[in-house]
Amino acid sequence: MKKNLDDILFRVEKPARYVGGELNSVIKDKEKVDIRFAFCFPDTYEVGMAHLGSRILYHTINKREDTYCERCFAPWPDMEALLRESNIPLFTLETKDSLSEFDFLGFTLQYEMSYTNILNMLNMANITIRASERREDEPIVMAGGPCAYNPEPLYDIVDFFEIGEGEEVMDDVLEVYKKYKGKGKKKEFLREISKIRGVYVPSLYDVTYNEDNTIKEFKPKYEDVPVKVAKRFISNFDNVEFPDKIIVPFTEIVHDRVVLETFRGCTNGCRFCQAGMIYRPIREKSKDTLLNQAETLLKNTGYNEISLSSLSICDYSDIQGLILNLMDKHSKDKISVSLPSIRIDAFSVDLIKEIQKVRKTGLTFAPEAGSQRMRDIINKGVTEERVLEAAHSAFESGWSTIKLYFMIGLPYETIEDVQGIAHLADKVAGEYFKVPKEVRNRGLRVTASTSIFVPKPFTPFQWAAQARMEDVVEKIKAVKYSIESKAVTYNYHESLVSYLEAVVARGDRRMCDVIIKAYEKGAKFDGWSEYFNFDTWIEAMEECNVDGDFYAYRERSYEEILPWDFIDIGVNRKYLEIENEKAKKAELTQNCREGCTGCGVNVNFKEGVCFEGALSNKIH
Repeated sequence: MKKNLDDILFRVEKPARYVGGELNSVIKDKEKVDIRFAFCFPDTYEVGMAHLGSRILYHTINKREDTYCERCFAPWPDMEALLRESNIPLFTLETKDSLSEFDFLGFTLQYEMSYTNILNMLNMANITIRASERREDEPIVMAGGPCAYNPEPLYDIVDFFEIGEGEEVMDDVLEVYKKYKGKGKKKEFLREISKIRGVYVPSLYDVTYNEDNTIKEFKPKYEDVPVKVAKRFISNFDNVEFPDKIIVPFTEIVHDRVVLETFRGCTNGCRFCQAGMIYRPIREKSKDTLLNQAETLLKNTGYNEISLSSLSICDYSDIQGLILNLMDKHSKDKISVSLPSIRIDAFSVDLIKEIQKVRKTGLTFAPEAGSQRMRDIINKGVTEERVLEAAHSAFESGWSTIKLYFMIGLPYETIEDVQGIAHLADKVAGEYFKVPKEVRNRGLRVTASTSIFVPKPFTPFQWAAQARMEDVVEKIKAVKYSIESKAVTYNYHESLVSYLEAVVARGDRRMCDVIIKAYEKGAKFDGWSEYFNFDTWIEAMEECNVDGDFYAYRERSYEEILPWDFIDIGVNRKYLEIENEKAKKAELTQNCREGCTGCGVNVNFKEGVCFEGALSNKIH
């Protein structure tokens, strides 16, 4: 097989995706381990290698002497065609062994439109797609990640899901597996791990439906199987396992740098944001821990850039001290620091200004909505005055290019609200001309980008209907034709992919047949415009007698049982209902750091304690 692989690699677009052997990749003797684990990312190498969660779990699992964790990514169609032509099964990068030779295949679910790639990867290794039909000698298929918070659309593809953070739960599962390996007792193994906090085994639950197609009942088949599955999370984030080495690819990847995870969780309470709810409570790493991790990773990789990662990086307790310390320590070696997202205020601009001393970076603000009414509805907590003040500060500091991110199709939104996107972009451009010519840089360019909002599980908007395609098109036109400044460029996305994303994200078990049918009809790489085929999905839904509009365009009542209601994220359902009602009245909820807002996570999961390691936080 390896010889055949050598023969085809020179014929593909990017052979570095498939060769392995990169700096810091883990090499073990596969004959001397008890468990073989293939970490599978259902997208290209460049996307998957940039994913921090994959790097963390690759490191964590390989710390176990009894387990060998290897990597596999979705092959690009050119490579797939050659592999199938040569009868080479899909393999891992480390040993080039077929996925069928592993005990576990672990898929990370980052995006609903990558689900057909999971099926294709299984098929390319001759592994049965349906969990209910998979043989005892085939690998156990598991999945985790943010999309696993609604696991039901993959209920008959994945044997079990890990809900929440994987560092500790993975160890618990592997310890149980050692008792069962080679004994032909997959069902017994799955039954036992269903009792581990954070583990969901779909085959152990039954779902019945009402005549109107809503869920009538969701219940376990056995008395010893939990009625609710509580998410798993790391309590002491300062001491959690984190890689001291990360793999350095031979080819360019999406985020090719050292990534430091500063904290998990978010206190802003944006009503559209799933991550802000499912990753609560907030937990920080100390500045000393981060400085030590940065030094170790730079030494072990040779990278010349550090990216600080979190949901809202400027909310880190001592963000100024952290950046200044990193700059003091590493700027002499021309090592730069980058921030993935910044709060919209002059303070954040000053932070970026400090970073600019080593490497010039772009500036991105995310007002999310154009009108103040909509920003209050989504609880963004940002005023137009603050946006313009930050833009003015940026232009004074030497930037002439600013990107603005917005959403279209938010609940309770009007045409006037979306026209506010154009007006705000124009006003940002206008701030440039308020800065004296001798101070500002030349080449003003403001880019306003809109994405289409998809209501996700475990947000206050989970009951809302998605905006219809025809309405979204009208709103895009309203933005486009309301922009007056020639310095403003408008980028937007069409709504077909967003519709399907909503159908899958909000779907129940009946979507599983649709995903399989769409795959059988040729669907794969649905997140890539050159391969996405909307008609394929529509045909699949029709053949499975599933109405996509039922999932995407229907407003739910608070009484309805939602497909994901059996998962306990620690945030009370009632809190989400209250937040949705406040959204209808455009009422704000304060940031958690200014006082508890009563979401319940501190009582349900943390025995009354929030902000682990972040007690000194202040709002800037």
